[in-house]
Amino acid sequence: MTHQVFDFVIIGAGPAGESAAYAARGRGATVAIVDRRWFGGSCPHIGCVPSKALLHAAAEHRANPATYDWPRASRRRDYMVNRPETAPEPDDASHVRGLRDAGATTYRGIGRIAARGVVEVAHDGETHRLEAREVVIATGSRSRRPPIPGLEAIATWTNEHATLARELPRSLLVLGGGPTGCELAQVYARFGVPTSIVQSGPRLAPTDHPRNSAVIAEALRRDGVDVRLNVRAAAARAGAGVDGAHVIELSDGSTAEGHAILLAVGRDVDLDELGLEAYGVDASGRTPFPRDGRLRLADGLWAIGDPAGPELHTHQAHYQGEIAVRMALGDDVAPDYRALPRATYMDPEAASVGLTPEQASSAGFDCFELVAEFATSARGYGVEADLGHVAILVDRGSRTLIGAAMACLDASAAIHECVLAIKARVPIEVLADTIHAFPSTSRILNGLFHDAAERLAGPRG
Repeated sequence: MTHQVFDFVIIGAGPAGESAAYAARGRGATVAIVDRRWFGGSCPHIGCVPSKALLHAAAEHRANPATYDWPRASRRRDYMVNRPETAPEPDDASHVRGLRDAGATTYRGIGRIAARGVVEVAHDGETHRLEAREVVIATGSRSRRPPIPGLEAIATWTNEHATLARELPRSLLVLGGGPTGCELAQVYARFGVPTSIVQSGPRLAPTDHPRNSAVIAEALRRDGVDVRLNVRAAAARAGAGVDGAHVIELSDGSTAEGHAILLAVGRDVDLDELGLEAYGVDASGRTPFPRDGRLRLADGLWAIGDPAGPELHTHQAHYQGEIAVRMALGDDVAPDYRALPRATYMDPEAASVGLTPEQASSAGFDCFELVAEFATSARGYGVEADLGHVAILVDRGSRTLIGAAMACLDASAAIHECVLAIKARVPIEVLADTIHAFPSTSRILNGLFHDAAERLAGPRG
């Protein structure tokens, strides 16, 4: 057994772990980082990067099927995830190399806390004992497998299968209507795969603004997706459908079929085997685990990324990795999630930040929402849009923005003016007096800010 001492030992080398490692090395701290599979995590290999490459390919295919077919899309996706033509998996060598070049020590294996300040890494019959002043948990999450009778007989897909597939399925059934399920449903539908999506609640993208949810559902329907809301999967029958498709029996008595079944019903975080009890932390589920984004679990123990909460985003993971290191090294900082942006990269894009009107009312804000239809804006006319919107939520007391939502072209970029406005508590009058380029999507915000300032000013005598 080898033995080494580090300032930070990071278990998990996804976006959160990498961010923490680079931040710590930038401050001169010694770092060991451990992962059992891909350095870089899901995002660059089976998550954000390949799914967005496929969404782009699907849009190109829809515009001109003859010049952008599935084989071309598959090759481009493989390039994006660094997967050789004949390889089954992406190659994470560039992530390992980057960490080593930064001065971090990398271990590919299973990391577990053996005692307070001690992490053991097992691989290939060898064990490394690493002493750490700070232990950082950045183990990510995994696709949830719902307890549906009969599902065990089906070789279901997760986001890994859906983003790495080299062959199109004959049909696809997506269980779950969050961002992952919606984005991948649009990809496959646009490549001509008969696609259905089943969501247990009344709307897709249930954590997004209701207006965004409505646009996402309409966009999928226009692409031919069979959108089934307010129904749950009750049972599964392998190969019992048309041409050997799998059958999912739904809670309303109907059925849905797919030759491939994509599970997108959420993500699970597994912490019970990590040895957190050495720090007095119960991760067994017997007591609630604090997934509220606080980061510090105990003196010398941190959780970042998916295990930390409060949401699941790569950009949140990057932020948490950096700020956890700063906190551990004594900086007077704390995580702030008031301006946490969310984006679904479909066509059209949907993005939001801050509170919805319902959340704001429940929290006691005296607020109002203003909405502009994208289709009747100059930008919307220019691109021949016939759906979409831009909305802002304003707090009367502070005269600041507390929420925003948009579903339209460039939404994932335009939302960041609202992100900064919420973060910096910029007065509405300042936003209204800011010049926006015409006829950009952001220019629509200019009109909304002006209207909000007028409303706050009240009637003029």
